[in-house]
Amino acid sequence: MADIPAKLVKQLRDKTNAGFADCKKALEATDGDMEKAIEWLRQKGITSAEKKAGKITAEGLVEQYIHTGGRIGVLVEVNCQTDFVARNEAFKALAKDVAMQIAACPNVEYVSVTDIPPDVVQREKDIEMGRDDLSNKPVNIREKIVEGRIDKRLKELSLLDQQYIRDQSITVADLIKQNIASLGENIRIRRFVRYVMGEGIEKEEADFAAEVAAQTGAKEDAPTAEAAPAEVAAAPEPVPAVEEPAVAEAPTATEAKPAEEKPAKAKSSGGKKKKK
Repeated sequence: MADIPAKLVKQLRDKTNAGFADCKKALEATDGDMEKAIEWLRQKGITSAEKKAGKITAEGLVEQYIHTGGRIGVLVEVNCQTDFVARNEAFKALAKDVAMQIAACPNVEYVSVTDIPPDVVQREKDIEMGRDDLSNKPVNIREKIVEGRIDKRLKELSLLDQQYIRDQSITVADLIKQNIASLGENIRIRRFVRYVMGEGIEKEEADFAAEVAAQTGAKEDAPTAEAAPAEVAAAPEPVPAVEEPAVAEAPTATEAKPAEEKPAKAKSSGGKKKKK
């Protein structure tokens, strides 16, 4: 029989709220294996969480969490048995922690593995069966490998199977059980929704290099584009050049005298004849 330290017994007691003697007995029966000890207690019907699991949870609250920056938001409904517990600060803190957990787990889609639809399970199984690394293995070996992979994959989709963000040594399911033990009522995460800013919207991704290249090409083609209409339109008839009259050069002083022939001198003398 293994020597079970008191610290390990206390950890099991915190997880299950079972009595000290029962926790020690469970650990002794499982050689100190925590997970097997929890299963042993469940089988014996000793854990308080198991005893309250069948109780109806019609009360509770809807908690919200908005991540810094407003790009992720969560709404989660956490149920309990009475309104008294729903107003308890410890229960409110639990609901807030669960909402934060959902925000931190982008792959989580369901509360538990049992909530995953059969068609989703089959789809995941078909994907795994078609993996290239299994093509050369015997059918029976392939099925065992796929079964292990599917189990892991389904837990990735399940909220209760996630490691608790504030204490990686326990799962969200363990967190709920601890609160069931401390608050004395059955607690259940019923449903949740996770919003991601812009999710599902097709965003236009601009190629900056292509945009610059397009603008550069448009500038280079601009003169050709402007000249094209002028080529299509009928060109106007050319206006004949008008020859300007030649400007006569000013005569020199010598050449000017003959040109200045005056009428008869009689004209200048008033028409009288000159005496001899």
